[in-house]
Parts: sequence; structure tokens; C-alpha cells
Amino acid sequence: MLFVDPEYEFLFRNKRLRGGDLLTARTGYPGTTCVVPSCYESAQSFTTLITRPKKSEVESNYLCHFINSEAGQRFFTQSQIGGAQKNVNAGTLRVMPIPIPKLPEQRAIAGALSDVDALIGALDRLIAKKRDLKQAAMQQLLTGQTRLPGFHGEWEVKTLGDLFTFGGGYSASRDQLSSEGHCYLHYGDIHKSSKTFIDVRSDYQDIPKLDIPLNRVSPVSLLADGDVVFVDASEDDEGTSRHVVIVNKDKTAFISGLHTIVAKSKTNELDHQYRRYCFQTTAIKRQFYYYAVGTKVSGISKTNIAKLTLPFPSLPEQTAIAGVLSDMDAEVAALEQRRDKTRALKQGMMQELLTGRTRLI
Repeated sequence: MLFVDPEYEFLFRNKRLRGGDLLTARTGYPGTTCVVPSCYESAQSFTTLITRPKKSEVESNYLCHFINSEAGQRFFTQSQIGGAQKNVNAGTLRVMPIPIPKLPEQRAIAGALSDVDALIGALDRLIAKKRDLKQAAMQQLLTGQTRLPGFHGEWEVKTLGDLFTFGGGYSASRDQLSSEGHCYLHYGDIHKSSKTFIDVRSDYQDIPKLDIPLNRVSPVSLLADGDVVFVDASEDDEGTSRHVVIVNKDKTAFISGLHTIVAKSKTNELDHQYRRYCFQTTAIKRQFYYYAVGTKVSGISKTNIAKLTLPFPSLPEQTAIAGVLSDMDAEVAALEQRRDKTRALKQGMMQELLTGRTRLI
């Protein structure tokens, strides 16, 4: 094991950068490191630690991969200083023990890991592109600007009050939730989720539980298949339109929580799968923004949410639109799964290659 100090020098901030220098974040994500490409030579860094090779026997990309590895980041975590905002300094880097093989092996290891990084980056870009295509398709299909083949005729426009009745949730704090009891939908879980539906059957293990007798819960707070749950409070306007559609084929007891508005169908005019998408258009979100009130926290009431208007086609066209968008979701999910597996593969490679357990040369 060698220490980095004999091989690298540490520069003060505001120094000019060279290609091959390493930049390490001091705060925010302390310890996260990258290599400066040659196109950024002569640029300045004001908020990071700069590390520069003293000798040609150490490969910058290899060292960068090690610092970002589980072992490197664990060393930073153990060495972080500060109170609420953790940070690292040059002294931390100076005493980090780093295994240094011969230069050809360093380059081989860095090349293999960089190839995996390139694949992950390509998948991230493809996922972003597919998401953008889906957003564009939603704006076209869910407003009637583009019609699927075989569908014609005018769309209906109704208020959400015409389509749903609205109720509130059962108040419980996060501290009251556990792995025992009945499924409970916390409004914070709606905010942080990237999904617009919850399938109780497949998501059951991940749904928090509240251990109370059901006779203490109002029937309007118990979630049935097809219910739509909106948040009634958000720290920003964008969050005021956050919602999930409930998939609950088994009629499992599922309690809607604090700061939620439960929309239950009055009619059968909206396809259940179509509901996962129809409240995501720009036009609907603008209506949420219009009715949202508050300064630090934006909120919307059951009275105002009932005033929102929704255009929608016939049930067969709704089903067809939902099918197209669902297929696009499935494609993105498959790419995300592939990316996550590739990231896990890289972690395994780093454990093997950066510790010398597996040798490339």
C-alpha cells in the first residue's frame, strides 16, 4: 500500500488547472473526484481540492477510480470533519492508503472501468431521450392534438368534480409507521416517488404500515382500485399536482394518510390505466398552479381540485392511449434495470480490480 502524498502534490485553490489534475469536492458530496480533461487546461477551481501528479508512474484515471470506489469513499466518511455540513481537506487525501500496481496495470484497470462508465453514460442518455419522447407523446395524445389510427370525434370536457368525489386521509406521523399493520400511504412517499401508480400486490413489502384498528378509519380514507390520491401540500408549485393511482385488485386494506386528497370515481368514464397519465399534461398542471395557495408551502383544497377541467376521449381511445404510454414506460423501465445491473457490475469490478484480488496483467 502506498500513500498518495509521495506521488501527488496538493495545490491551493484558485490555481490554474492542467489536464490530468484531479478535482475532489470538499463539501456537498465530499470526496467525489474527477479528472480534468485537457480541454480545461488553464481553467480555475475555487471550491475543490486539486491534486497533480509529481511522477509519471501514477495514472490519474486509476487514482480517480480508487478515490471514488467504496474503499475510498469509506475512508472519506470516516475522516470527514465538520458539523451539519461535512467536508474533507488535503490532509485527508495525504493519508489515504492506495494500492498502486505497475503503470501498465493501472492503465488496464482504468480503461476497463472507464469502458463501463461509458456504457452507463450511454444508457443514462438513452433513458433521458426515451423519457423526453414519452413526455412529448403525452402532450400530443392526452390533449387530442394527435389521434391514434381509427379514432375520431370530439372529446368530452368535464370538471374533476363531475368525475370524482373527494375526501381526506387519516392523520399519522412517520414515527407511527412500521412494518406491521395495514398499508399506509404517506404524502411524502407520493412526493419522492417517480411512479404515478402504486400496485398494492407487487409493492406490498415496500409500503409502510400503520397498526391501528380499521374501524378508526373513515371509509373515504380507505383506498380502492382506481382511486387517485393527490397531495394537498407541497414545498413548491410543481409538487402541488403530484398524485398516484391505486391498483388494488385484491381489496387490501390501504389507508390514505395526512395531507392527501382521495378522489373516488362517481362514474366509469375514465379508464383506470388512463388515469396514470391524464393528470400529467401541462394544461392540468397549470390549473393546479392557478389554484395553489400559500407562500413557503403551496396547497390545494378539495373544493378547488374539483374545479379543474379534464378533456378525455371515449373509453376505447383512452385504453389505446394508455397502452401506448405504458409500452413506453416499460421500455424505460427495462433500460433503467439494465443500467442498474451495469452499475452493480462496475461495483463488483472495482472491488476485484482495485484491491488486487483479480489481476488484468
